[in-house]
Amino acid sequence: MADNLLSSIYYPTDLRKLDELQLPQVARELRDFIIDIVSVKEGHLGASLGVVELTIALHYVFKTPDDLLIWDVGHQAYGHKILTGRRENFDTNRQLNGISGFPKRSESEYDAFGVGHSSTSISAALGMAIASNLKGDLNKQHIAVIGDASIASGMAFEGLNHAGVTDANLLVILNDNAIGIDPSVGALKNYLTSVKNGKNPKQNNMIKSLNFDYSGPIDGHDIFAVIKELKRLQKIKGPKFLHIITTKGKGLKQAEEDQVKYHAPGKFDAKSGEIHSKSEENLPPKYQDVFGLTVLDLALKNEKIIGITPAMPSGSSLKFMMEALPNRAFDVGIAEQHAVTLAAGMATQGMIVYCNIYSTFLQRAYDQVIHDVAIQNLPVIFCLDRAGLVGEDGATHHGLYDIAYLRCIPNMIIYAPLNEIALQNILYTAQLGLNNPIAIRYPRGRGVTVDWQSNHLGNNNSIEIGKANCLKTGTITAVLSNGTIGKNVTEALANLNNPNDIAHYDFPFIKPLDEKELHQIFTQFSSIITIEDGAIIGGFGTAILEFASAHNYNIPIKTLGVPDVFIEQGTVTELQQLCKLDVKSLELIFSTK
Repeated sequence: MADNLLSSIYYPTDLRKLDELQLPQVARELRDFIIDIVSVKEGHLGASLGVVELTIALHYVFKTPDDLLIWDVGHQAYGHKILTGRRENFDTNRQLNGISGFPKRSESEYDAFGVGHSSTSISAALGMAIASNLKGDLNKQHIAVIGDASIASGMAFEGLNHAGVTDANLLVILNDNAIGIDPSVGALKNYLTSVKNGKNPKQNNMIKSLNFDYSGPIDGHDIFAVIKELKRLQKIKGPKFLHIITTKGKGLKQAEEDQVKYHAPGKFDAKSGEIHSKSEENLPPKYQDVFGLTVLDLALKNEKIIGITPAMPSGSSLKFMMEALPNRAFDVGIAEQHAVTLAAGMATQGMIVYCNIYSTFLQRAYDQVIHDVAIQNLPVIFCLDRAGLVGEDGATHHGLYDIAYLRCIPNMIIYAPLNEIALQNILYTAQLGLNNPIAIRYPRGRGVTVDWQSNHLGNNNSIEIGKANCLKTGTITAVLSNGTIGKNVTEALANLNNPNDIAHYDFPFIKPLDEKELHQIFTQFSSIITIEDGAIIGGFGTAILEFASAHNYNIPIKTLGVPDVFIEQGTVTELQQLCKLDVKSLELIFSTK
């Protein structure tokens, strides 16, 4: 058996010492290494397996880190990390104090641009290329690797549109595997399929019409063909575009056959590929499934209900409605801005639109939320999945800012349910005829009620807008919680020796606040503690401080939430401990109030 080559590769300079004929062996070893680690430590699998040959070829041909390599999103960058000095600590990937699951500039000089959201690579690489021209560094290479799902986003086209009228030394590599997290959608996907099948004449090539030197499509798993084409393109100046065809999950049979499940499969057997099953019996539901099943139930009874998601049908569980009512549930691809304004357009025609976007991704459509929805006071129902600390995906994916960035928008209702029953009830209430847009934020993970479906689905109760609830009476201090973090408060209070001193109120509505209840609280208690699973600056606690200031209340108010730093990766439990939002930390805070 040949010597293990990967074990001698610490940096791309080591890779470049190998004979080109040795590279297929490196590819096999790199795939095995990724599979072995991810099978135990978990993470994003399929995307990185699909670009193993491309990753090796890029670092073999180009002089990274002097030549700048930008990965779009970064799900596919595991092989890149392993070849650029992080092989020996790759087992810490996505863990607390470990390496990030995405490219990160502060982590390595080989990570030319930090990513986590899609469709940024072309603009970033073009910016670098223009800067190189201005500095007179005309030989530096700038490479953006982007997938067929990401390139359909508006921002990617903005970058292509600009690049085509420059002399920037830019190479865009389209990694075309016909899937993002879920299968790619839209007319561009159909166009790319026709190009792959040889049905689209070269003279009608839309990329060439944008003034790019287009080549391909070529087999992205033929490492010799990829290297040959990269070497050719290396000598060509100006904007270039290489179209390669790959298979997501390449090298692991199950990952090739079920590309959605093996995007991030959890723990699995490295040899067989079988995912270690986790019993779903007697477990509370995932919040995303509460959303998906509730909206489907409502939609079956009300033909005006529409569902929209930008490329997250599985992650949001809108897939249930898409399967049952395909004409009224839409995956619009990675196009958050379009999703929001599409929802606004539908709302003008009397449709009841549930627009499901992860909290961190709604940031990309902030202008549309303000201009196209709120100014016109259209009752779009924003369902913000993954709100709060989300865990191992880290700083780019935590949904920490939605309260702060939505609270300042006139006409906006903001609601965070205490549990899954409250989520069901607000989803039901929202379709009864609200006069304003509403944002409903709920976390990644599971609720608390195992038999939620048999007990509650189809038997919803409407919620009074702006109403708070007293969960526990007390005499001295009032704890005001917002959202599911209230569960930690309840558990912490149950563990105290003097629980009668502290009252607990659930304030699900951040906007409008229950001012009647607040006046009573401020006159009844000696001190107040607020707690939220979101950024402490501008959030729920800030709203309470503003209320106190406006009405000249002077009692002490302590605000608890996520501090003013970017929170990195780790389990949700670890990150709550870091932010002092876990049960034990709250016990200590409440006992020394």
